Amino acid sequence: MRVSKFFNQKQRREVNGTTAAVIKYDEESGSAPKVVAQGKGYVANKIIEEAKKNNIHLQEDSTLVKNLLDIDLGDNVPPQLYNVMAEILLLIEEMEKKY
Repeated sequence: MRVSKFFNQKQRREVNGTTAAVIKYDEESGSAPKVVAQGKGYVANKIIEEAKKNNIHLQEDSTLVKNLLDIDLGDNVPPQLYNVMAEILLLIEEMEKKY
């Protein structure tokens, strides 16, 4: 059993550095979302910087990112994460409607 040392996500991020994962989802194709980029530290900061530069919505969910970092690049997001992914996609859709 793995016990996490950090319960405070901000403190965890300060110790471990920034992490980021990028998924690609094409609603028209109906295929599962894929992990297309991921990284920690400098790479994660560059991913976030590029997303902001290109007006790509960001969602902070440390548990989801931790799971996405365990997936190989190009692999589909596993079905166990679909509920979380659906919530995020709905949130992004709502944000796009408002702006």
